[in-house]
Amino acid sequence: MTPASRRPRGRAGRAENVDPQGGLPFGDDAGTPARARSTGSPTPQADKAASSEGPHLYSVRELTHDIKRRVEGLGRVGVEGEVSRITRAASGHLYFNLKDVDAVLACSIWKSRVGRALSQTGELTEGMHVVAHGTLDVYAPRGTYSLHVDRLEPRGLGALLVRLERLKAELKQRGWFDRQRELPAWPRPVGVVTSRDSAAFQDILRTRSLRWPGYPLRLAHSAVQGPGAAEQLAEAIERLDRSGVDVIVLARGGGSLEDLWAFNELPVAEAIWNASVPVVAGVGHETDVTLADLVADRRGHTPTDAAQCVFPDRSALEDELERTAGYLAQGVFQKLASFEERLARVSRARVLRTPAWMVDDRHAALERVARALGRSGKRLVETADARLARAASTLEQRRPSLLLERRAAALAGAASRF
Repeated sequence: MTPASRRPRGRAGRAENVDPQGGLPFGDDAGTPARARSTGSPTPQADKAASSEGPHLYSVRELTHDIKRRVEGLGRVGVEGEVSRITRAASGHLYFNLKDVDAVLACSIWKSRVGRALSQTGELTEGMHVVAHGTLDVYAPRGTYSLHVDRLEPRGLGALLVRLERLKAELKQRGWFDRQRELPAWPRPVGVVTSRDSAAFQDILRTRSLRWPGYPLRLAHSAVQGPGAAEQLAEAIERLDRSGVDVIVLARGGGSLEDLWAFNELPVAEAIWNASVPVVAGVGHETDVTLADLVADRRGHTPTDAAQCVFPDRSALEDELERTAGYLAQGVFQKLASFEERLARVSRARVLRTPAWMVDDRHAALERVARALGRSGKRLVETADARLARAASTLEQRRPSLLLERRAAALAGAASRF
């Protein structure tokens, strides 16, 4: 048997000893030195020796380098898989694995290419689904191969997450996440945007029945998932806003990211932002956070929680009215008791018991005033008489005739002395 007859054959019956990518030998001639391979067809002696000795024996180095040449001959490839075991080395290089059901591929991104490679995906996270573009390389010292990645593209859920994060960043920069208008205490009526056949709408109706049966509610039916759902939701919000409701509840039950994606679309966020009344979002469960939740004035963790935010609690109101009525009655009773006490004090007053004392007291007071005026008038007259007597004595002493007599006597005395 010749060596050719012992080579494995493909489906068409041809010998599979040639690399279909690069034409590199991969069989009996793969480990043969170039000098021997350059002679063309093997000699009968070589065929006979190969037949007697069996398949060519490779060294580890020869086989590894041959595999390396074949792998590198594939050129640039794109590999789709799930990201796992992410490691960022101290040098700045990024290492991770791409995996699917049956296999794992080691990948690396050199530090100089990290920014460009992650430009479409953002920061890598466990479980992200991507397509990695790059070249394969075999590391001979360990006999392993890996993919040197220079570009990553998001796929499936990963693409949705990347799109969502970009839209979040844009709306946050616009300031759409910072508005929180006060909810009306007594909305008349409450507007609801959801599917009339959904469990979320039934939860809202049940909550209304528990809090205030028959409270005014206006439904704007809309699809909550699937193609065109975002546009229907936005149109329903605008229609309710024009109808004169005081508050709008945007509701949907739980689901996957794909199921809730309509609430992450820009038309819904714009309709919420442009609404003239407050909007309460109750989408999914507590862990589901959509753009509608972030733009809305209030976020309910579930549709039931959103309904509790807008429907008044009748029993609580009745309890509050009862407490207020009790406080009012207590205040009235206290005020009446105060008036009764004041009336009792007044009734014991002397003026009400013996009114004649007022005349007697006034008469006595007048007599006291008259006596005081008499004494005061007498003192004034006596004082005036005394002042008048003193003034008459002074005038007498200064009478002009008396002064002339005194001056004449003085003059006579002076003449006698002369």
